[in-house]
Amino acid sequence: MSDKRTKTYTEQQNIKYTMKLRELINMLPNFCEQYFNSMEYSKQPRTKIAYAMDIKGFFEYLIADIPKFANYTIKDFTLEDIGQLSGLDINNYMRYVKAYNKDGSIVTNSERAAKRKLCSLRSFYSYYYRYELISKNPTQQVDMPKVHDQAIIRLETNEVAEFLDNVESGNKLTANQLKRHEKLKCRDLALLTLLLGTGIRVSECVGLDIDNVDFDNDRIKVIRKGGSESFVYFSDEVHTALADYMEERKLLNPEPEHRNALFISAKNKRLCVRSVELLVKKYAHTVTTVKHITPHKLRSTYGTNLYQETKDIYLVADVLGHKDVNTTRKHYAELVDENKRRAKDVVRLRKD
Repeated sequence: MSDKRTKTYTEQQNIKYTMKLRELINMLPNFCEQYFNSMEYSKQPRTKIAYAMDIKGFFEYLIADIPKFANYTIKDFTLEDIGQLSGLDINNYMRYVKAYNKDGSIVTNSERAAKRKLCSLRSFYSYYYRYELISKNPTQQVDMPKVHDQAIIRLETNEVAEFLDNVESGNKLTANQLKRHEKLKCRDLALLTLLLGTGIRVSECVGLDIDNVDFDNDRIKVIRKGGSESFVYFSDEVHTALADYMEERKLLNPEPEHRNALFISAKNKRLCVRSVELLVKKYAHTVTTVKHITPHKLRSTYGTNLYQETKDIYLVADVLGHKDVNTTRKHYAELVDENKRRAKDVVRLRKD
């Protein structure tokens, strides 16, 4: 019996990711299927896709760089082949991924991307080693790439005000941008005010349905990374922007499969992540051309402001949806240290 109800954004995305993962697994050696089956309930579909792409890239490297495998296709590899590789082979691969030529273009990987690739390989090898399908795990002989801390890029208070003013007025937009601005400014202001006023992820934002907004309690229900549900509360300013947009939203007639979506595109479909990224880029350019502002940087702006106002890293972690407070502490370490420095003079041992 088929399911006639309209699927949620998360369900639709999971179906898309499942089909993409199946496509990637079909490109890999047959023995890889059991590895991905083992992650059925422990990893999210997007994570499994990232692993599959990294492992596919590893096999492509072996074919391109190791003479023994020059005549192989990816499907030709066996467990015996990967079991014979050494720590030196994995090291050579890690050097290779820094910069390599693919189809006439140079592909580069940051420290963070290189670390993720090694994590993927470690997980891959660990599975077969744990079940004694290979006799060694060469990935454990390779040091994890060091990822250097980066400064938090965010909008300052005056930049946030100018950013939202420009969304509302269209100030500093190009002539072509202004043609669409009047029609979409109410939606854009609601969406960007929501991002800046709650710190939700862009995927959480585009996944919102109309009935996820609770004006009585000033909160939205979001689906976090990992699939858990959470309530996020918003301010009066966000309430006003959302309420204004809701009146406009009632007049829209989106396509049937998108009729529950909160934020609708000009094509009457649910707004996608890429569209929001371009939206943020457009308005950010009216404020700063030096900072590379993305939806995630708006999230950082909110997280920074919340920590500076509350000095409560646990609250920031909870509101941002970080499962581990150390993730939050890592991102806002500079601010935490600044708070510690101020604390040194709070306790007086002797009164003057």
